Amino acid sequence: MHVIVVGCGRVGSELAIRLDQSGHSVAVIDKTRTAFRRLPDRWSGRAVLGYGYDRDHLEQAGIAEAQAVAAVTSGDNSNILTARIARENYEIPNVVARIYDPRRAVIYQRLGIPTVATVTWTTDQVMRRLFPDTTTRDWTDPSGTVSLIERALPEPWAGHKLAGLSQGERFRLVTLTRNGSARLPAPGLVGQEGDVLHLIAEHDAFDELEQRLNEGPEDH
Repeated sequence: MHVIVVGCGRVGSELAIRLDQSGHSVAVIDKTRTAFRRLPDRWSGRAVLGYGYDRDHLEQAGIAEAQAVAAVTSGDNSNILTARIARENYEIPNVVARIYDPRRAVIYQRLGIPTVATVTWTTDQVMRRLFPDTTTRDWTDPSGTVSLIERALPEPWAGHKLAGLSQGERFRLVTLTRNGSARLPAPGLVGQEGDVLHLIAEHDAFDELEQRLNEGPEDH
């Protein structure tokens, strides 16, 4: 797959290197020549000096054969403009934009532009480590209907079957992380201290799920 990465800062260069190591064809665009110093000496991809929203520079980067574009510069406006041009003018199927303002991220997600809100992600990571016993949302669909949430296994569930954490279409346990390894919840799975739960839940079922988590199984 040919991927264009716009922005060769710490995020863009790391992303480009990983993509290249995974066997993808990669082109990096940046407005500053010195930014390309972050790439390896034997960089096998393209390095284009310019802007991600400039069509000539996109053409140099191989936009005609690209299947994905990641706009990860330090400017929200530049990233969104690049993403929109890639999606609307070149019909690139996989486009993502890095956004610093979380309020903008929500708006653009609803317009069909996937975003990564740096500030929101960092805040969430800090919060979940400060308060491991609280429920945190990893992902919410653009309509706000359902969310994927993470929660350390509450004490009342240790030593009990976790089947009670699935309630029809309201909420359900989708994966469990134990000793650093993720697993799908097999029938009869029993919770252990230190487990991390990953659940999907409807927005109006959060209170119900929280109550179930805190109270433990019905036969507790």
